[in-house]
Amino acid sequence: MNLLVIGDVMGKPGRRVLAAHLPRLREHLQLDLVVANGENADDGGAGITPAAAQELFALGIDVLTNGNHAWDKREALSYIEREPRLLRPHNYPPGTPGSGWYVAQAGERRVGILNIMGTAFMQPTLGCPFRAADDALSAKPDDVNVVLVDFHAEATMEKWAFGWYLDGRVSAVVGTHTHVPTADERVLPGGTAYISDIGMTGCYDSVIGLEIQKTLKRMVHKLPERFEPAEGNATLCAVLIDVDEASGKSHSIRRLALDEMDAVNPARILAKAVA
Repeated sequence: MNLLVIGDVMGKPGRRVLAAHLPRLREHLQLDLVVANGENADDGGAGITPAAAQELFALGIDVLTNGNHAWDKREALSYIEREPRLLRPHNYPPGTPGSGWYVAQAGERRVGILNIMGTAFMQPTLGCPFRAADDALSAKPDDVNVVLVDFHAEATMEKWAFGWYLDGRVSAVVGTHTHVPTADERVLPGGTAYISDIGMTGCYDSVIGLEIQKTLKRMVHKLPERFEPAEGNATLCAVLIDVDEASGKSHSIRRLALDEMDAVNPARILAKAVA
């Protein structure tokens, strides 16, 4: 089973590069399921709206995960209650709209997607991510062997601890949030694919997706300035995970980084992937 997990989609540039590549990626890589973190998909780069979510679903994304910007757009509070494919961190308190767990149909198989947020250097501070994962997995249907976890967190140490904690119990733990791709992808001894951060899908001539000069004005001169998404050429960052359908254990995980202007063909995509 081929799973593609896309890093934080940042504003219009992120959605634009997905439109350029994702439909053909689904075909060429024979993808069974596509998951993306959509917490920055709004035009302003913070939060997600129904319109942005529907655009991403129409492009071929099966499930959208979330993070600390889940509620930056007020309309997300009601939209998430009627759209189960849009998740929010599972360790929010009971009674929070939406869910952090969803079972998607991928061909003849069912795949569980779990969205959890870290607590180190993160706001708001949510419940223990380790216990939240335990609770979700204890209620997992018996016929769901493949489980993908988006761990939206800041600290690499917390991410690695979370990966080791779930090794052998889920198919993959992929990190999001920092907008910077890491080079530590591997399959852990128990069969869990892991990477600390996929990176963002957006404009890299930026400050983690934000317009450079406006960001410098706030940081250097300490003057009020609104953060805005950078414009320009965008890059799609993702990981391609090969999972055994029966056991739920991963065979491999590879990073993909596709420039907006790249031609899409299987040989070039796989040549650019880091094994």
